[in-house]
Amino acid sequence: MTEREKTKLWVDTWKQAGPQLEAIRRQEIAELDTLRTLIALEDAFNHAAESLPPRSTSGMVEMQQYLAKLNR
Repeated sequence: MTEREKTKLWVDTWKQAGPQLEAIRRQEIAELDTLRTLIALEDAFNHAAESLPPRSTSGMVEMQQYLAKLNR
């Protein structure tokens, strides 16, 4: 099997799997228990909030400066 044939097979496989995977994703979202998920993440959130210092910036200004340099 050539590389081109392998690539076409891969693309065709994902085209077939795409709708099935989307259906699974939608079902998992519909069944998600948000409260249980928040409770499971509470300790990690609290640890991060207590152990990491607040940032003095969001990084947006730095990102804009970097992008402006790229644009020149």
